[in-house]
Amino acid sequence: MNSTKNKHMDLNDRIEIQGCLDKGMTFKAIGHRIGKDQTTISKEVKKHLTIKESPVHSYNYKGGSVLPCKKLMKSPFVCNPCERKNKSCPHQKQLYYAKKAQNEYEFERSDSRLGIPLNKEEFYEIDRLIHEKVKQGQRIYHILATNDLGVSKSTVYRHLHRGYLSISSLDLPRVVKFKPRKVPRLPSIPKKAKIGRLYDDFRAFIEGNDIKSWVEMDTLIGKIGGKTIVTFDFTFCNFMFGLLIEDKSSSEVSKMIIALKKHLVENGLKFGDIFPIILTDNGGEFADIWTFENDLDEEKECSLYFCDPMQSCQKPHVEKNHTLFRDIVPKGKFFDDFTQDTVNLIFSHVNAIKRKNLNGKSPWDVFTFTFSEEIANSLGVSFIHPQDVIQSPKLLKK
Repeated sequence: MNSTKNKHMDLNDRIEIQGCLDKGMTFKAIGHRIGKDQTTISKEVKKHLTIKESPVHSYNYKGGSVLPCKKLMKSPFVCNPCERKNKSCPHQKQLYYAKKAQNEYEFERSDSRLGIPLNKEEFYEIDRLIHEKVKQGQRIYHILATNDLGVSKSTVYRHLHRGYLSISSLDLPRVVKFKPRKVPRLPSIPKKAKIGRLYDDFRAFIEGNDIKSWVEMDTLIGKIGGKTIVTFDFTFCNFMFGLLIEDKSSSEVSKMIIALKKHLVENGLKFGDIFPIILTDNGGEFADIWTFENDLDEEKECSLYFCDPMQSCQKPHVEKNHTLFRDIVPKGKFFDDFTQDTVNLIFSHVNAIKRKNLNGKSPWDVFTFTFSEEIANSLGVSFIHPQDVIQSPKLLKK
């Protein structure tokens, strides 16, 4: 079965539905056959029924009209599979015809896209009436429901926000309270690019190779369009560092990764040795997969994997560690006045906090024991004495 989810049915689909109905198949079986949900098939059939009155005028023994056919009271609600559909029958017939259903569908689709043409006089009349009723205290929906204006509520609001109407948002008490809808700035990672890099592939790889640690990557946003911090968390000890970029875009992240790789090479280190496996989310800022995976000589040195959409729980270490960052930089504070030194200072203090799951050790202690202080310093993190740790906004004020 080829799934056709989120795709409109065509004539071939409807011919298939009619043929299946003629054989007496259920909606579920038909849906499985053409790759649609059974409720979609049910709605399609009910919406495009052809009703035929019976030419036979019959009455029951009490003198009343013949009751509806009992077979039409249950699925599939049509006479297509009935042996008497082409014969005389005292009951009203309900039939599904593919070509008729397709014609009705095409007409509805065309009609819905035509819109409502307005000339100048009609537009000014609508504007005058809306202005008058709004000043009277009426709401937009009430105005449209009471007067046949020929426009929808969304059209009125769209014209309002574009400044076409003589009223403004200040004339509508509720509109001024609404926040603009957030629109994603970046698309998610293309499906083709994620082939072999899905979360299931990640699980299979680490389990097949008995890998216990990897790096989780995420972003911290100050404000939309402003500076952003890309964070990296080493899961074996929750050692985290961050890199400041000008905005949340793929090009900025790519520039940052290339700069980091060059910085490590200058210090005699290799990115792939420190970051052999990276797990991140589907944010469009991580779309340049090859910059992450290949070294400066275009040789593969790292593997990048993506969590399932809307499943931040699949990278819990970096998400949890962000709460320590927010102890110092509360949500709502912008990063526009930050420098990379500010970010390094914050994460130096975060990594100096002793953790229960590390038996009283800090991420700095475990990371530098496993790697070295040189690598920690190359990532911008410095040693902070436990007595000097500040885990509050006072750190930045100081």
